[in-house]
Amino acid sequence: MDIVTHLGIGACLGEVFAGRIIGKRAMAWGAVVHSLPDIDVVTAVWLPTPAALLAHRGITHSFMISALVAVLLAALASRQNKPAGWSWQRWLVFFWIAILLHDVLDAFNNYGTGWWEPFDSTRIAFNIVYVADPFLSIWPLSACVVLLFAKNDLSRRRNRELLGLGMAVLYLFYCGVHKRVVDSRVTELLHRQKINYSQYLSTPAPLQNWLWYIVAGSDSGYYVTYHSVFDRQGQLSLHYFPRNAYLLAKAKDPAGVQQLIRFSQKFYTAEIHSDTLVFNDLRFGQIIGWQDPTAGFAFYYFPDHPSLNRLTVQRGRLAGWNGAAIRSLYHRIKGR
Repeated sequence: MDIVTHLGIGACLGEVFAGRIIGKRAMAWGAVVHSLPDIDVVTAVWLPTPAALLAHRGITHSFMISALVAVLLAALASRQNKPAGWSWQRWLVFFWIAILLHDVLDAFNNYGTGWWEPFDSTRIAFNIVYVADPFLSIWPLSACVVLLFAKNDLSRRRNRELLGLGMAVLYLFYCGVHKRVVDSRVTELLHRQKINYSQYLSTPAPLQNWLWYIVAGSDSGYYVTYHSVFDRQGQLSLHYFPRNAYLLAKAKDPAGVQQLIRFSQKFYTAEIHSDTLVFNDLRFGQIIGWQDPTAGFAFYYFPDHPSLNRLTVQRGRLAGWNGAAIRSLYHRIKGR
């Protein structure tokens, strides 16, 4: 999830657990503690980009670390803050749930989260919501704004915080239904169109949950398309991208390339642009791909030019966006 959504959800959690005891300060406690796992972004300062990509949402997002950090914070908080009725165990529950929920929520999008590190490097990604979805964020953020200015009426405050969290949870379930519907339709259409594949990925297109980006393929290459929950057309418009894995053998940094392959969960292609080797991670979608099926991918990395890759994940996400792109997204969401 994006940091704004994490802050909103964390603030609501703080109000739920500690608002009655320490007042509005609980919102700040919750927002900070819930956001702690993202401290790993500082690794980008000194690690090469491929290693930093793997470090983010790695061990700081593991269940083991969430428990250890919660124990440490609970010990510190119980010494510094001793409100009536608050034991060390209650602080522990508060901190552990706040951190654990961050780890769980991050697995709902497509980056991948290292729940089991350091024992298992497998990344968990449910691909249910886009990393920044305003239709999810609006609920906890609205609740936070109201709570900040609301009077200290405990019953009313409790209703508002629970509404903010409850609506966010309902929206996640709503998105899960979309994914189930889209996967059922798309896999059936792929079968009808006699598309053979060993790897399949579906994830929402940017900033919403009605239009979905689809990748299906194998070691030789991938078919890419977009499908709306409102589509009525009984056929997929597919565009094929060859993997070209052999091109990566020429890379000057083979160790970095292997890290990129691991990060991409093997959803990748390679290509040559103007004599420059490019690695594409397909999971992050295309640049305005619903408008142009041949568009380049949002995540692209230059293996032989490390200095050009500091903003690899961010630079393509909203590249090319303008009024026409937004209108085309809206019309594509409405279905064919």
